[in-house]
This record gives sequence, structure tokens and C-alpha cells, in this order.
Amino acid sequence: MIEKQRYFLDFAISSLLRRKWKNLSLALVYTAMVFLFTSVVFFADAIRKEAAAVLKETPEMVIQRNMAGRHDLIPMEYQSAIAEIRGVNDVQPRLWGYYYHQAAASSYTVTATRNFDLADDEAAIGNGVLRTWGTIRDKELYIRGYDGTPVVLKIKTVLTAETDLVAADLILITEAAFRRIFGVPAGFATDMVARIRNPKEALTIAQKVFVRLPDTRPVLKEDILRTYASIFDWRSGYIIVQLFGAMLAFLIFAWDKATGLTGEERTEIGILKALGWGTSDILLLKFQEGLFISLSAFLAGVAAAYVHVFFSRAPLFEHALKGWSVLYPSFKLHPDIDAFQLAAVFALTVVPYSIMTIIPAWKVSVTEPDAAMRNV
Repeated sequence: MIEKQRYFLDFAISSLLRRKWKNLSLALVYTAMVFLFTSVVFFADAIRKEAAAVLKETPEMVIQRNMAGRHDLIPMEYQSAIAEIRGVNDVQPRLWGYYYHQAAASSYTVTATRNFDLADDEAAIGNGVLRTWGTIRDKELYIRGYDGTPVVLKIKTVLTAETDLVAADLILITEAAFRRIFGVPAGFATDMVARIRNPKEALTIAQKVFVRLPDTRPVLKEDILRTYASIFDWRSGYIIVQLFGAMLAFLIFAWDKATGLTGEERTEIGILKALGWGTSDILLLKFQEGLFISLSAFLAGVAAAYVHVFFSRAPLFEHALKGWSVLYPSFKLHPDIDAFQLAAVFALTVVPYSIMTIIPAWKVSVTEPDAAMRNV
């Protein structure tokens, strides 16, 4: 049995080599389509997992204050009211905002922090800030305060490249410097974050916060993760929709190549029938030919997509999935392949074509046996 299958495979390969230019053109187009779709799947899944890993340490709840349906500064006295709720371990106010720098035509995230030993005239910045700010002289940032007063910050620390996903546009300063730049009055913060003892109680605690402080909006960690996931799903889906026209053209091309038997192929089937080959043997032969082309294209396309995404950082789709901003994060994705997604790509590319190749052979060998024999 094994010997018979080996003979079938040898014959299928020799048959493909006799029509090498036709099959090579099909394989190249096939590989390109597998490469494009697999690259989108790999990149979207990898960047989604990177975001989830970075947000793993995010507090279970962010409390914002709303006024007229918009985000407003939150009073510091809200901190004690939230901390009194049973199940809340800790509540901390945060000061953060966005600063638009005209020279770079980009917005940067400015955050007050106590984690760095910074003076009021010093800052720690992300790699993206250093790369795009454009007016850095003598390691100093020149910022225009809310009242037009210039503020000069000395760059004390540049954050490592490994943190670019969350820190590319980040400027860390002291609380006093933040209030001087943005004019946030004492006794107010941008929002507050709460650590919860049992994450399963987060929704219940959020409801209690809203009852005590009706002008607030608690945002749960799972909502943040879901928002990031939906953003990447939407962007990857948008790219796939754009590639749909190319996929349709490929399907037409593949159908024409797979179902359009040449006179030589019809003669070959006639000879095999004359030699005593059964219909099942001919169908198996054609199935192996189609499987060989589709599987080769699939493996080559997946390998190229792997290199493109995890070693070249997906230059074809990087801007579309990260964003078109002047300042976007530069980071290396960690190789991670989802077996289910790979199986889905396999089912959508290899299986249809392999089945598609046996239809014309069946029609010639079963429904048109005389026509096949006349070509001998």
C-alpha cells in the first residue's frame, strides 16, 4: 500500500514538472495570497497579545469625573470616598494630559510620577519623544505652558526601547512641573485608579462608586482590554476587506488553472484509462497534484509571513495596524503563532484548491470517457 502511494506521488510530481511553467505561475500567485493574509493574521494577533501583556498590570478600575458628558478634573476628596468602599485596597490620583508640539506635528503624553527621582526642572522621556521632538538642544525640552510661559525641562532619563509600546510618546515629570505646564489647580487630579482585592467584585464596586459619586464614570480593566482588542480586530478586518478583491482575482485565476484541462492533460487521462487505471486512481493522482501545489504555496507563504512579521516588523502593514501618526511606537513582536488561526488559513487556502483540482478530472474520466480515449 505504501509502495503504491509512493508510485502515485512520483507520477504526480513528474506530471507537474511536465507543465512546470503553468504550475510555477500558479504557485507564485498562490504563495503571495497566503503570505498577505497570514501576515495580517500574525501581526494583528501578535500586537493584540503585546498590548494585553503590557496592560496586565493595569489597575482594576479607573475612575473619571464627567461634566456635560465630557472628561473633567476630579476633586482629591473623592479619593477617601472611594477608599471607604469595602473591597478597595488602594486609591491613587493621577495627573496626566496631552501636549501638542507644533514642530513635530504630534501629541505627547505628559504624566506626573513619583517613580523617578526627578527635580521640578527634569524629565524622563520615551524613545519616540527623543526621535521626533525636533527642537531638543543640550538635552533640554522647551515646552510652552498653559499661560504662554516657557518651561525648560532637562532630560535626565531616556526610557528603554523595550517599553516603546506604552512609553514611546511619554514625558514623565514631577507633580509641581505638571501643574505649572497645564494649569491644573491644587486639589484636583486628572483621574483616579483603584486596586481591588478581588477582581471578581470589580463590577459590584464600580456600581457602589457610581452610587456614592454620581458624576463619576468607573472604567474597568476588562473594558480597556476589550477596547484595545476591538481596535486591532477592526484594523485587521479592514485590511482583509481591502485584500478581498485580490483574493477574488486569485480564486478566478486558480479556478481557471485548476479546472481548465489542456489537451495534454486529457490525453494523459485517456492513456491512464487505457492502461487500466480506475477513476479513483486518476482522482487520487489529481488530488495529489493539487495538494502538492497548494501545500507548497501554503508552507512558503506562512514562512514568508513569519519572517515578514516577526523579523522585519511587518513593513507592509505596520502603519495600518499601529496608526498613521508621526509618532508611532517601534517595538519588536515576540514570535507567537495561534494554531487555530493557522488551521483556519489552511482550511481556506489548501483544502478548496485541492478539491477543486479533482472536478475536471472526474468529469473527463467518468462523464466523458470516450472523449478522453479519443485523445490517445
